[in-house]
Amino acid sequence: MEQDQFWNWALKAKPGNNKLITVIIPTLNEEDSLAQTLESLSAARGQFEMIVVDGQSTDSTRDIAARYCRTLACPPHRAMQMNHGAEEAQGEVLLFLHADVVFPATGILSVEAALADPQIVGGNFDILYEGPGMASSLFTAINRWRRPFGIFYGDSGIFVRREVFQAMGGFRTLPLMEDFDFARRLVKSSKTVCLKDSLLVSARRWEEHGVFHTMAAWFFLQTFFLLGVPAHLLARYYLPIRRQSLASETVLESAKVESKL
Repeated sequence: MEQDQFWNWALKAKPGNNKLITVIIPTLNEEDSLAQTLESLSAARGQFEMIVVDGQSTDSTRDIAARYCRTLACPPHRAMQMNHGAEEAQGEVLLFLHADVVFPATGILSVEAALADPQIVGGNFDILYEGPGMASSLFTAINRWRRPFGIFYGDSGIFVRREVFQAMGGFRTLPLMEDFDFARRLVKSSKTVCLKDSLLVSARRWEEHGVFHTMAAWFFLQTFFLLGVPAHLLARYYLPIRRQSLASETVLESAKVESKL
């Protein structure tokens, strides 16, 4: 085991019989949001390791990641980055997180508890979009409404048993919708669960492009993907976001305090 990987495992591992969970975070120029994600994750209880897989960032993303955990390099392709992280993972459970979330202090323990049921192969977390505005409440409600239909995305923190991930062939190397595609296949494979612990997710997409545009884009992309339109064509209409998250320091401090209780 490499030195930095062992240090990461030793720092996060807690006594007990639960399986090690590997948290994998793909990044590309996320210097404005990554630190708060890793801070909140570091405060979580449970047995886990963290791996950041960077897609050739040109900012300080890799330097930030290296202060917290093992950092890998990979071409800038989210599916490839997540698959590479899975290949290097030590855990029997894989948890894929975006770089702009605040992770709940009890999140790892909740994954462990859920997977104590051998029939459950994986799942995701509830989402709470940041901000007091109506848009955040609306998108939060939409995500909760569609989850019972097996619809969820990577921003909700997809977790899966390692052997199931391997049997599924990991993420398909699509330029877009790889998370939606994986979630659909996971739901079809066996029983999944949505954890009540909420990820606080950045509202930067609609703050950058507007609520109507964001909602229309999601509907357009999902509908035409399901109709069989190639992902590389849909990717032309997907605008990337790299802007500072607005999650408050109060929320982050709350996560730290809760972890000490």
